[in-house]
Amino acid sequence: MQKRPLLALALAAALLNGCTDHFPQNPVQEDPSAFREVAGIDLGNLAAAEISAYDPVSKRLFTVNNEKAAIVDVLDLSAFPNITKLQPIDVSALGGVANSVAVSERKLAIALEAANKQANGSVIVLDASTLATIRQITVGALPDMVTFSPDGRFIVTANEGEPNADYSVDPEGSVSIIDVSNGYAVKTLDFAGFANAYGDLAPKGFRMFGPKATFAQDIEPEYIAISDNSQTAFVTLQENNGIAEIDLVNGKILNLHPLGTKDMSYILNSFDASDNDNKVELRNWPVKSFYLPDAISYFTVNGTPYVITADEGDAREYSTFDEQKRVSSLKLNPAYFPDGDELKKAANLGRLRVTSTRGDNENDGIYEELYSPGGRGFSIFHATDMKRVYESGNSLEQEAIKAGIYDDGRSDDKGVEPEGVTVGRINGRHVAFIAMERADAIGVYDVSNPAAPQFLQIIKTGDAPEGVLFIPSDKSPNGKSLLVTSNEEDGTVKFYQP
Repeated sequence: MQKRPLLALALAAALLNGCTDHFPQNPVQEDPSAFREVAGIDLGNLAAAEISAYDPVSKRLFTVNNEKAAIVDVLDLSAFPNITKLQPIDVSALGGVANSVAVSERKLAIALEAANKQANGSVIVLDASTLATIRQITVGALPDMVTFSPDGRFIVTANEGEPNADYSVDPEGSVSIIDVSNGYAVKTLDFAGFANAYGDLAPKGFRMFGPKATFAQDIEPEYIAISDNSQTAFVTLQENNGIAEIDLVNGKILNLHPLGTKDMSYILNSFDASDNDNKVELRNWPVKSFYLPDAISYFTVNGTPYVITADEGDAREYSTFDEQKRVSSLKLNPAYFPDGDELKKAANLGRLRVTSTRGDNENDGIYEELYSPGGRGFSIFHATDMKRVYESGNSLEQEAIKAGIYDDGRSDDKGVEPEGVTVGRINGRHVAFIAMERADAIGVYDVSNPAAPQFLQIIKTGDAPEGVLFIPSDKSPNGKSLLVTSNEEDGTVKFYQP
């Protein structure tokens, strides 16, 4: 009978002492369709802001900046919207350049490629407040992304394993799992065990096509999302058009999920295929597109788990191997393309970049199908079985056109190029932020019904947003939801609030 008054007294005492960490706060009422820029900082001449991570304890933002040197910039947000640039973290003596950062429980993890990109890279773990080095752990070749599991136990890296310029050295792509609770023990997983499954994966859109590459060498992990229970990772294999599902606790790759192709002849998938027609016109064409996702994010709605991908597209382009061809340069089978000469005109399909690795079904140099890189939108999947429940069609490009920010110069090459994605929760609504690298903007969608997202707004960013970070109101430096974009081409970091 005395529990309730005792709890009330404890709560009152905690409030009087300003100690409210363990008690729920009244949520800030915010409009997720009304984000606007509230602050920004230029990292300096020849800067390239790439990926950012935030530590709510020290109120510092850590941003990868590799344009002049291998550094991570440190921004003090304790007086936000005033921003103070602190002494950067110089990692140049420890290897090559930093590619990614992540923060959890006062720890900062930095993914660092080796000076020789084809050699094994490492993860450097620092104290996020003092910046003292805690540990450096060797991982696979070219760790391109690093993240913590929600419970802080695991640090996971996507090791892309890209070949060198002439494709004479091609390391295996891999995923490294670092167990923080076990003395930072590391386990690096390769994909060799799935080589025999390629015959089943290929018809469903999975790609393996590097010159003389084994299956393990051809896999190129790009980005990671981790389930809320910290047990499962979903890793995009961008060039391969797939997603790997990984058991973090047991250190095992569970499945490879091929992502299929997008039929650009379908009315809702119309797109502008030419950068040389002096107009922006969305039309349907006899083309299929590989989704080739970059970033991925995990979220749950009413207990059901989902992942969302930014279907950027990416082509392999090296000095001795370039998969890209323009349609105008190809021989088209007239039985499949009776109007082939018309299609090959610059104002039609002639300028469109397609892959030379698919579509020549008889291996005679004549193409029966055309495949382009990139879905030009985003996809949402059930995380339990990786069934696609939504694909955005041409929604992102339609909104960019309406806003007057569509870049027709990229029509022949992945369009708005969705690269980054994250999902935040605002007033109980699940809100997705999709960064469009070539439109210099963020598309904002309410994904509370994952099968039917609703467009909310488009936000203009700096030049070429590479990273997009959502900081919820309870962790934000000023108590309001905060969206951060790291913009690669102009070296700016911009901040938005509703």
